[in-house]
Amino acid sequence: MTTPDQIDGAPHPRDTAQIFGQDTAQQTFLDAFATGRLHHAWLLTGPRGVGKATLAWQIARFLLATPPLDEDGLFGAPPPPETLHIDPDHPVARRIAAGAEPGLKAITRTPNPNTDRMRDQIVVDDIRALSGFFQLSATDGGRRVVIVDAADDMNTSAANALLKMLEEPPERATLLLISHQPSGLLPTIRSRCRTLRLGTLAPADMARAFDQAQVDVSGGAEALAELAGGSVGAAIRLAALDGMITYGTLIRLIGSMPQFDRAAALKLAESAAARGAETKRDLLFDLIDLALSRLARTGATGHPPAIEAAAQEAATLTRLAPDQAAARAWAQIAQDTSARARHGIAVNLDPAALVLDTLIKMSQTARA
Repeated sequence: MTTPDQIDGAPHPRDTAQIFGQDTAQQTFLDAFATGRLHHAWLLTGPRGVGKATLAWQIARFLLATPPLDEDGLFGAPPPPETLHIDPDHPVARRIAAGAEPGLKAITRTPNPNTDRMRDQIVVDDIRALSGFFQLSATDGGRRVVIVDAADDMNTSAANALLKMLEEPPERATLLLISHQPSGLLPTIRSRCRTLRLGTLAPADMARAFDQAQVDVSGGAEALAELAGGSVGAAIRLAALDGMITYGTLIRLIGSMPQFDRAAALKLAESAAARGAETKRDLLFDLIDLALSRLARTGATGHPPAIEAAAQEAATLTRLAPDQAAARAWAQIAQDTSARARHGIAVNLDPAALVLDTLIKMSQTARA
């Protein structure tokens, strides 16, 4: 069963063996550790799916398995570590893999005990539970590590409770906050954390990550990486939900505009309305947003993206977005339809009607 801190179709970040393309962030943390400037709270930021949670779990293993450099052993102080990697057979790594490490606490959304349904927020009780965790008997030198995934999910009360802990940090504790949109966090939380920024992955790193995650790239690794925008998490989601096929269908439908292929539009819309199809519905709206943004960018730059994410995409984008005026029109409809879709989903409108309405608006824009 997928947990709130896990991408559908992907292993849990705790179980991901290696992180790719984030050498700068890893080295920044290592340098802080080696020079004795280890901040008590770190904010890991960047787009979804680029390895923030994987890095957080890697740091947790490292901190709990690595003695402080000021603790001299039989032969003096150990040399500064050159990597965050901890052998999977290390006792700490094995306990973490089994969910039995007493020095580590992971905070994420939890089920509501009254309904058994997963909450859509991290609530204050989740944060208050850390008080007991910090008071546990000391192990491994007394170090404690907390991972909050994602800090963006905290409601106001939870955020204020965490802020109090950041203002009076427990001794030998390190908090790792994962955030996809740090601008939405309390400024006082951001100011009390040191930021580690993770970027999107280059094609070579994406290929290595695909291999590790066993992502099906039969539709073309380059096209998948392009559509995922350098995010391994997004690529895994696309592969698990047949996103490349859906995007190809969407581009063919857009390619028929300004004529409106109602039968094809209805078929696409109904695919998002089946019972239990919420994840596919959300992916479809994300793909529509992506197609609109690629249309707008084509008109603004005067040429389509260098890599096609679907057959005949370049020709379709070039025909429908030939200039700056078209770019503005597509950008505007992207903003309008995205807001309308979010509102419709929030008030439980028929997903098929929402998709169909969006496609009709796109056809009207193409005609104009």
